[in-house]
Amino acid sequence: MKKREDFLPINKEDLVKRKIEQLDFIIVTGDAYVDHPSFGTAIISRVLESQGFSVGIIAQPNWNDKKDFMSLGKPKYAFLVNSGNIDSMVNHYSVNKIRRKNDLYSPNGERGHRPDRAVIVYSNKLRECFKSEVPIIIGGIESSLRRFAHYDYWSNKIRRSILLDSKADMLLYGMGEKTIIELSNLLSYGKSIKDITDLRGTVIHRNSIESLDYSHVEVPSYEECAEQKSKYAESFKLEYYEQDAIKGRAVVQKHGDRYIIQNPPQFPLTVEEMDFVYSLPYARDYHPIYDSMGGIPAIKEINFSITSHRGCFGGCSFCALTFHQGRVIQKRSEKSIINEADLITTAKDFKGYIHDIGGPTANFRNVACRKQVTEGVCTKRQCLFPKPCKNLIIDHSEYLNILRKVRSHPKIKKVFVRSGIRYDYLIHDKNTKFFEELCEHHISGQLKVAPEHISDKVLCHMGKPGRAVYERFRDKYVKINKKLGKKQFLVPYLMSSHPGSDINSAIELAEFVRDMGHIPEQVQDFYPTPGSLSTVMYYTGIDPFTGKKVFVPKTEKDKKTQRALLQYSLPQNHPLVKEALLKEGRYDLIGNTPKCLIRENPSFQKKKPSKNNSSKKDSSKSVGKGNRNKKNFKRS
Repeated sequence: MKKREDFLPINKEDLVKRKIEQLDFIIVTGDAYVDHPSFGTAIISRVLESQGFSVGIIAQPNWNDKKDFMSLGKPKYAFLVNSGNIDSMVNHYSVNKIRRKNDLYSPNGERGHRPDRAVIVYSNKLRECFKSEVPIIIGGIESSLRRFAHYDYWSNKIRRSILLDSKADMLLYGMGEKTIIELSNLLSYGKSIKDITDLRGTVIHRNSIESLDYSHVEVPSYEECAEQKSKYAESFKLEYYEQDAIKGRAVVQKHGDRYIIQNPPQFPLTVEEMDFVYSLPYARDYHPIYDSMGGIPAIKEINFSITSHRGCFGGCSFCALTFHQGRVIQKRSEKSIINEADLITTAKDFKGYIHDIGGPTANFRNVACRKQVTEGVCTKRQCLFPKPCKNLIIDHSEYLNILRKVRSHPKIKKVFVRSGIRYDYLIHDKNTKFFEELCEHHISGQLKVAPEHISDKVLCHMGKPGRAVYERFRDKYVKINKKLGKKQFLVPYLMSSHPGSDINSAIELAEFVRDMGHIPEQVQDFYPTPGSLSTVMYYTGIDPFTGKKVFVPKTEKDKKTQRALLQYSLPQNHPLVKEALLKEGRYDLIGNTPKCLIRENPSFQKKKPSKNNSSKKDSSKSVGKGNRNKKNFKRS
């Protein structure tokens, strides 16, 4: 049974019991307090504790009152502020800007426990409470991806760096463990926050850059980005080039009479450092105060999952991981992963199933090439796109060995791989053993992968491989399952309305869906979130790396039409689908033949294929049912 003392202090009563007169650090977070290594607040708090600092947690404070923010008193060194595991705006609103009905990171999944733009609101309230008496340091995904002038989809404008709007003293970007250790030590030595100017992994603001005596690049100012879309595209490109710990320089961006200065990225964690972070004494549960409130639903998704690594060299345009975890893989040792699996088996509600062993992409286990270790990542080249680099190391043997050892545990019945498989990496592995054992042991009935689209011109803007690569993977998947005597389906995630997707591309995707024999029950529209290349293309209509114009489906009707084409058989979509087909002269897709998407008369529209019918299809043509899980940037 979990006990309060297994968690860090959350109120004055806890401080009295622990004989703490003043905390060194206080973390203010938009999530409920969950002490599990899948939560940033838990990791940073436990890392600080391991260094001898006392840490308290203020989770989901009432932002309309000072009381909660002052509940633990004034910390000795700093307040640390984050919005939680997800950007608060993404957490609150769907791609259609409709308020979500629940919040999995709050008690009983109820919404309304955090404000919009939580980092800004929390930091300003702390400033109101404590003036300039104590430093305020912001971090986490919301801060990390909004550190420069950025396009904000919800207000449809360029916003200033969150560092200025929050009135914080410093911003920590990236994952933060090394940076917070270095920063906490400097503060404990008596150094003022204003005198800490060149710490890796931090962003500061200053009135002048005259004293900036290390290599840096200045990007277009906030005002230029707000006035000229081409300047915003240029700013993103220059920022992107500096997000490597070895090659990256400081980045400067002027905001009025202030300068935002991003110091170079922090160095990746070593295997030993990763093992240390995941070996800390997490309670691996939500705080007992939530027991009577219905618990925290998010724990169900990760309680029996294991993070094996961080980072991703996949380079998808719609993913902001480059600006947060980076392109260099940081991994845990085999021993560390197996130890965690053993620990999981001791949980009272463990039923024998490990839900996942992976990271942003499950089958990226090591750095992409040896060059990355000494020279950093290639600035203007990707590892997999448009085709795999000749220096790319394609090897699943280490990951496979981990899966084998964990599944051989006497208390483990099955180990699933749900992080997402990067199929364009897998299909180029000449050793098929991992692919075969993946199908035999680590999926149950269906494998979810993310081709996202099948039009090559759209895939090019997505940074994804061409259609032929997916079809090669699909055929191999079918062949392996046939050999194993298993009837397992392939579930491709598809995205509508991505930059570059015109109506003809959407029709091409609809024909692909038709040939699969099953209509997807859910369709993912492109969501322009801060920090991604695709978001820049969405706002500017420009590919910042080529300078070429990109078609962007922006109007509500454009988006509805592309979404309707993916679900063309639904009767309510008939008018939009018919209008699009007629406009593009695709009369061949209207009628009664098997190749038609719709019938002429909506009253005779074909019914959606049933599960029974779709299950009779070849596994290469089946989509199956599944909800898209967007948490922790996990997509293949």
